[in-house]
Amino acid sequence: MNWNPEIYNQFKDIRYQPFYDLMSFITPEQHQNAIDIGCGTGEQTFILANQLKNAQFVGVDSSEEMLAESKQFVQERLSFKQATTEDVLESKQKWDLIFSNAALQWSNQHDKLFPKLIALLNPHGQMAIQMPMQSDNVLNQLLLELVDEQPFKSYLNGWKRESPLLSIDEYATIMFHAGLIHMQIIQKVYPIIAEHAQDLLDFISGSALIPYVDRLKGDQKEEFITEYKKRIELKFTTFPAIYSFKRLLLYGRKP
Repeated sequence: MNWNPEIYNQFKDIRYQPFYDLMSFITPEQHQNAIDIGCGTGEQTFILANQLKNAQFVGVDSSEEMLAESKQFVQERLSFKQATTEDVLESKQKWDLIFSNAALQWSNQHDKLFPKLIALLNPHGQMAIQMPMQSDNVLNQLLLELVDEQPFKSYLNGWKRESPLLSIDEYATIMFHAGLIHMQIIQKVYPIIAEHAQDLLDFISGSALIPYVDRLKGDQKEEFITEYKKRIELKFTTFPAIYSFKRLLLYGRKP
């Protein structure tokens, strides 16, 4: 996907609060071999590495555009490389900390993914993961409705991106059966106060809208975005408006 760091960072303050909430669960240890899956520009990995003074960090991301921004954050204990979540699993490398903030919603089959990730933890290793609950978020619901309608369904050849997220109970069961302790499983609303419909469009343009726009051609893109903005204006009838953006935070550690 064609990620744009500038668009993504328009809502930097909003996107960073769940990162800090997730980071607060992590216990510093004497020695930690840590990975940040979906590190983006690397700035959050840099903050996390500075918080965990005894950790050796690697940040991985599939986007060349995002990783291009990470060069400024490279240091002795922090490096970056281009890799997917699937690459991490295939490497079989073990970790003391697996961290991922707003990235694993792009990976499928969470019923298989999460047991494999947890299996990569060393004894006493920690897992801290945050993902937007797209199926419960209004902008994502409007988006899925739109791509199922003509002419956009034809433009996209019927393609759409369904959220792979499981229920809270399912994640709890996976984590329990994988032997994690000190579990934290939290759904939290991170409200966005929008002055205009354009603010909400800009927010989702930096994430969930990307794979659709990537697949559209020429004037199809403008037609799609124009219609999507109209749907937002019909849903949010008065501004300023509150958008109750829901996220799922997961934490646990191996005994």
